[in-house]
Order: sequence, then C-alpha cells, then structure tokens
Amino acid sequence: MNVELLYHTENPERAIATAARLCYAPVGAAELMETMPDQTVQNVLKVIMTGGHFSTLEHASFTFAIDGVSRALTHQLVRHRLASYNQQSQRYVKFKDGNVPYVLPPSIAEDEEKTALFNDAMKATVDAYTKLVEAGIEAEDARYLLPNAAETKIVVTMNARELYHFFTVRCCNRAQWEIRELAWKMLELVRPLAPYVFMDAGPTCVRGGCEEGKMTCGEPYPKVVREQ
Repeated sequence: MNVELLYHTENPERAIATAARLCYAPVGAAELMETMPDQTVQNVLKVIMTGGHFSTLEHASFTFAIDGVSRALTHQLVRHRLASYNQQSQRYVKFKDGNVPYVLPPSIAEDEEKTALFNDAMKATVDAYTKLVEAGIEAEDARYLLPNAAETKIVVTMNARELYHFFTVRCCNRAQWEIRELAWKMLELVRPLAPYVFMDAGPTCVRGGCEEGKMTCGEPYPKVVREQ
C-alpha cells in the first residue's frame, strides 16, 4: 500500500478559523485570513472542536493518491459518500501477460498451505481472464472474472469534517485490517498540517469511551485529552 497526499488547502486550520470567525466579524473573510493573529486562530479552533461546530471543517480539503490496495478496500471506501473519487478502470485498463497484481490478506499469508490455495485460485482466474482478452473479449466483459483481491489505484478528496468521521470509523480496531491501515496512514499525513483539528482524530476510544457496545474489541487506544 502506498498513500501520498497530492494536495491540500493551504493553511487549513487558518481557513477553517476564518470561515468560523466570519460569522461574527464586521470585516470580510479575505481580510480575516490575512490579519487574524495566530492566537485567535487557535482560540477559534478550540471553540470549534470542543463545541462540535464541525460544519466549518468542510472548508479545508485534502487529496490523496492511493495505490496497491484491493478492490475489497475501495468497495468500503466509496461508501463514504461525502468525498470525491477517481479510480483506475478495469473496463479500459487491460491487464496483459497475466499480470494482475493482487492483495494477499495477512491471515492467509501466515499459512503456507492457505497461501498456495489462494495463489492457485488467483492464477486460474487470471489465466481465464487473459485467454478471454486474447480471444477478443473486451476488457469490460473479461473483468467480470477479476476478484476483490485485485489491486487498484484511486484518488480521493475529502474535507476535514469527512476525514474526521472517516478516521472515527476506519481507524477502529473493528474495521477490516486493510482499510484500517489506510486510515492510519492518511491520518499520519494530515495531522502535521492541521494538528489541533486532528489532535484526537481516530476511533471514539481515543476521545473517551467506545461506542461499539457489545461489539467492542476490548483493546482501546490511549485516550487523547484535548485542551478545553
């Protein structure tokens, strides 16, 4: 898995604070953006994050390039609807010479016999796909054979509010291993850019209690205490 941050709102925390401060300021947003003291920015962010006024977080966005993940992951990822996606197309991209990269789950990789079974099944599938393409079948139809394990590439843009929610759901130990790994990698990339906003981002246990009820993993992450 490779995750890179392609683009983000310049000075995201200042942009968020500007949008929030505008509601109560006699001057325009452009002037606020330029002249608001850093301490004021911090004070506004404190009000936003401790008070739950998260609509202002939507004014900062982050764009990621994600490679080497499975279709199983992206099927889960695109369920986060308040985001923009562009994904490598299996309809237009032909996988030639039997070269269909795929993701092997760790639970299978740790056992030699299960790994062989998985790889054999993948080889049979890829061989059939290749023969169909070579026989003149369009990739858009041959792709019906390709499994959830097939690797893909995707560009994702989320605003800070949706990212905060995404980290809440997908950094949790109950999230599947692959999308959980992705979520933590994304959090590592954005936290230095908006350290106060993402200070306690992650599963609900980092902010206090687990909200999974009977489904809790029983292994909470250390709690982060946000300055009040």
